[in-house]
Amino acid sequence: MDKFIIHGGKRLNGTVTIGGSKNAALALMPATLLASGKYQFDNVPELRDITTMGKLLEMMGADVEKNGHTLTLNTFRVNKFEAPYDQVKKMRASIYVLGPLIARYGYAKVSLPGGCAWGPRPVNLHIEGIKKLGAKIEIDRGYIIARAKRLRAAKIAFDVSSVGATGNILMAAVLAKGTTVIENAAIEPEITALSEFLIKMGAHIDGIGTRHIEIEGVDALHPVNERMIPDRIEAGTFLAAAALTAGTVKLENCNPCHLTTVISKFKEAGASIQVGEGWIKIKSSKTIKPVDVTTAVYPGFPTDMQAQWISLMTIAKGSSVITDSIYYDRFKHVPELIRLGANIELNKNVAVIKGVKKLRGAKVMSTDLRASASLVLAGLAAEGKTEVLRVYHLDRGYEHLEKKLHLLGAKIRRISGKEY
Repeated sequence: MDKFIIHGGKRLNGTVTIGGSKNAALALMPATLLASGKYQFDNVPELRDITTMGKLLEMMGADVEKNGHTLTLNTFRVNKFEAPYDQVKKMRASIYVLGPLIARYGYAKVSLPGGCAWGPRPVNLHIEGIKKLGAKIEIDRGYIIARAKRLRAAKIAFDVSSVGATGNILMAAVLAKGTTVIENAAIEPEITALSEFLIKMGAHIDGIGTRHIEIEGVDALHPVNERMIPDRIEAGTFLAAAALTAGTVKLENCNPCHLTTVISKFKEAGASIQVGEGWIKIKSSKTIKPVDVTTAVYPGFPTDMQAQWISLMTIAKGSSVITDSIYYDRFKHVPELIRLGANIELNKNVAVIKGVKKLRGAKVMSTDLRASASLVLAGLAAEGKTEVLRVYHLDRGYEHLEKKLHLLGAKIRRISGKEY
């Protein structure tokens, strides 16, 4: 397995281009199952998760071609409606094929998903929502099997706002008979991007960007082209990298409106931030102020930035408290950060961080995507050499992270597993 070697203490300066949104792409790609034909997506990041979703669609009969940041899909030959365990276990987002398959073809057999190593993220909201739309569902030997001649409209109220379940129900409801109402819908930018894509395909959706969405089902949709929105979590990660190294970095191809809460927290921590149309510039203070954070659904502070924020707070001047109210057990990075010299006390879903003067390089182990990012960030600030093992997790969600950091002045390199 590949690893990163980082020699910390280098101040990051320069300009970095943020890639397209992984989570938006993983929602829009399955949506192509809703109408046969050719689609072209631009600004698609080169990531393992994108490749995994592409292979899953190919197994169903789709033609998938990736050329740089352009992805072309042709769903004309789709004739298999199963998402097998061997493919789905690699990524939880594979559950997104459930809604489009049952809506378009009346049948879906989808393995219960896998993905990151931390914590249960149950799919009951997806299943119950599809059931309310009239599908008959059974769980058989680890597979969700759904059948319906045609879905029919329903009112679906989520107990918990769920991005995945909102996306799946949206895709199922656009071809259902009647008007479906979703209450407590997710309002993340990725859901807005999916909704706007479906509308371009011919769907009738009202209430985009609100907790109350109404979908009037149509008889058929048609293929269209789309450009992916910028990845807000990658952007937030580079803001953290600049802040940790007392650097000055300009982020291009990003949307500051998607990061309002995150930006405000960096300002509280002492960073100077300027924003414009499609860019953010951060100039970090040498002294990082402690700032408490509680994760929340959008537009709150994202759980996908929790690990990176903890890394920043490890060298803040004072104590801070980070609470993850979304996923209670998403803290596997904490023991590894302690190996780097961080002072962190963890109690269930609350981390209390007492800032130290400096971190010191050590060998640490990646456990999931965002935890891996937090270890790389800490390594950038640490004194001496840090080895981050199992960086394949990073390749799921960050496009050429080490190359982008190197261009900003970081002393970081990837070592292939074949070399050690």
